[in-house]
Amino acid sequence: MARFPFSAIVGQDEMKQALLIAAVDPSIGGVMVFGDRGTGKSTAARALAGLLPPIMAADGCPYGASKEDQARYPDVCGTGKLVKRAVPFVDMPLGATEDRVIGSLDLERALRSGEKAFEPGLLAKAHRGFLYIDEINLLEDHLVDLLLDVAASGENVVEREGLSVRHPAKFVLIGSGNPEEGELRPQLLDRFGLSVEVRSPKDIEVRIAIMRLVAENERDPDGFAARWAGEDEKILKKVARGKARLTKLETGEDVLRDAAELCMAVGADGLRGELTLMRAARALAALDGAKSVTRKHLIAIAPSALRHRLRRDVLDETGSTVRITRAIGELFG
Repeated sequence: MARFPFSAIVGQDEMKQALLIAAVDPSIGGVMVFGDRGTGKSTAARALAGLLPPIMAADGCPYGASKEDQARYPDVCGTGKLVKRAVPFVDMPLGATEDRVIGSLDLERALRSGEKAFEPGLLAKAHRGFLYIDEINLLEDHLVDLLLDVAASGENVVEREGLSVRHPAKFVLIGSGNPEEGELRPQLLDRFGLSVEVRSPKDIEVRIAIMRLVAENERDPDGFAARWAGEDEKILKKVARGKARLTKLETGEDVLRDAAELCMAVGADGLRGELTLMRAARALAALDGAKSVTRKHLIAIAPSALRHRLRRDVLDETGSTVRITRAIGELFG
């Protein structure tokens, strides 16, 4: 069955914006999506991964190594020729063990020939693509810690039974969950680049439009995909141009000052807020084709970059998004 087109997803603009920004600049640190069930969280992530252009990867390499990876990790990535392959999208099951995630000793080979060999895990499969974890708030804390560490470093190091392996593992980490089923620890949530709140649409026309689109896709998935192919192609080109522009954009002193003032005004912990605001605003400007990063880009991405970094104020019952919006109004009018 053809994937659901990214451009056909309606009613979840903030989530789509966050995913596109992460695609333009994976160093932002991944996207956390909290919200109601059945609101298109996994559909949007899979659609974006399927939309992106093929990558050039070493033929037969379990890590999907690039030319740069081959030079840096010759022992594990080899020197095979590069061929086109789809951008990986790995769906990590909630009950996955640590060995399945990071890789393990190939016991069959060890028993058969007495040779110690490494069996790559899900992190190897996700290299240069997306790692999606549904109900991440129910995942064991030590696994979440491990995933965030690898996502930040871009490298997975495994030591098992005297075997030591180091391989590339750069991916966009996308987590989703329902807050009613348990919250992610604040110190872990803070390490995600962007956090998005997804709610069921309140506009009846939007809900009707969603039903029509889903019914049309179920009736003729290939025809539906073809009808939206032009819009998806526009998004593809937009992401590609954004990636090309990203390194050319500098964030001016005025925008950096705005970011610092906003983080101080809302009481964001640490400095990750400012750094993420800076990177996300630059990625959004690149995505928009802007010549420079402006306050407009900063304001547009501020809720996603900051809402999960605020301390709870027992004297203020308003949500974090409202506090950020209020601070933006007070600071910038």
